[in-house]
Amino acid sequence: MHGDNDQLAAFWMPFTANRAFKSQPRQLVSARGMYYQSSDGRQILDGTSGLWCSNAGHCRAEIAKAIADTAATLDFAPTFQLGHPRAFELAQRLGALMPAGLDRIFFTNSGSESVDTALKIALAVQRANGQGMRTRLIGRERGYHGTGFGGISVGGIVNNRRAFGGGLPGVDHLRHTHDPKRNAFSRGFPQHGAELADDLQRLVDLHGAETIAAVIVEPMAGSTGVLIPPVGYLARLREICDRHGIILIFDEVITAFGRVGGATAAEAWGVTPDIITMAKGLTNAAVPMGAVAVKRALHDVLIESVPGGIELFHGYTYSGHPLASAAGLATLDLYARDGLFDRASTLGAYWEDAAQSLKGRRHVIDIRTIGLVAGIELDPRPGAPTARAMELFHACFDNGLLVRATGDIIALSPPLIVEKEQIDEMFGMIAGLLDRID
Repeated sequence: MHGDNDQLAAFWMPFTANRAFKSQPRQLVSARGMYYQSSDGRQILDGTSGLWCSNAGHCRAEIAKAIADTAATLDFAPTFQLGHPRAFELAQRLGALMPAGLDRIFFTNSGSESVDTALKIALAVQRANGQGMRTRLIGRERGYHGTGFGGISVGGIVNNRRAFGGGLPGVDHLRHTHDPKRNAFSRGFPQHGAELADDLQRLVDLHGAETIAAVIVEPMAGSTGVLIPPVGYLARLREICDRHGIILIFDEVITAFGRVGGATAAEAWGVTPDIITMAKGLTNAAVPMGAVAVKRALHDVLIESVPGGIELFHGYTYSGHPLASAAGLATLDLYARDGLFDRASTLGAYWEDAAQSLKGRRHVIDIRTIGLVAGIELDPRPGAPTARAMELFHACFDNGLLVRATGDIIALSPPLIVEKEQIDEMFGMIAGLLDRID
């Protein structure tokens, strides 16, 4: 890759067609509120909260000040056998936002690290419970759980692991819940598909409950194209896990912090897992940070199983980093002060109607919404799957709107500060561009 764009060659970009991007780069140079500015000076309406993560909007002064003040006072402090006050304060504040009982917090630096941490905690807890044979992990088809070897193993997106070998041993997958024949253009939770949770019972019958440590699912599968759980599905998973002593993990890297209402989808939808993974909106994406919330009962089993010394041989240099902790505290303050966890409920019906207005437009074969999330599924272009959505992604950006293309699906998840006029602008622009795309 040499020539006019040599200055772009050094950065090997993640999840990007590098050659295509570097032949026609689209870059962002600043951001504020609901908008980015592109390198050619255009204003870009953010329809995706960056990457599902800037829930409070961009460049919030309160967060920037908290980071700057902390950087000038305590730039780094190790949390191996030491600590600093902000990490403890953030853990306490975060635990108070979680469903009852999930108030033991382990800090990471990303959603991928949160998932790998949750899987390791689940295995360690089962062993501490005298269930050392429980080593099998169950994910779900089309699930996305980051890019660590644990995450790609329990994940169900084949391209994320095709080049990297078999992954962890002893992993199996539930069937996904996408059922467009019965659920196309559903409003809210699809009515059909709760019985798909019984796939877990099938895997119990196949492998034996005594071998299964944990099940991990996204309450709403985001990166695969906004797959919303059918009515009763998550509750049935919870029931099967309880029946067989299986730890249930919700990957809420996308759904936590107001995206579907409340602090978590678990709270909003009334199903409490044993472990919740988080990242993204935790710091409004201003500093990388993730977290794992664990039921106190599970935490205590593990801590008390070790007579002395280190109870869990796991962690990261930057776990509970001072700058990230400061950003997290300022972000939680903003969420509370501005009532942002209520925005998905307040605007949800308007958002849903705006998205469903695309029904009948060229190429649109399904629309799914929940909270302030939408997935617009397009009919794949014959012989060129994913090309139509990518073309629409580029057309939106070139006309001043940031969306996300995943497969043949356009996903939207705007900052929670979005206004009705901006919602109208987003879906109006998509409607017009659909008419121009082959």
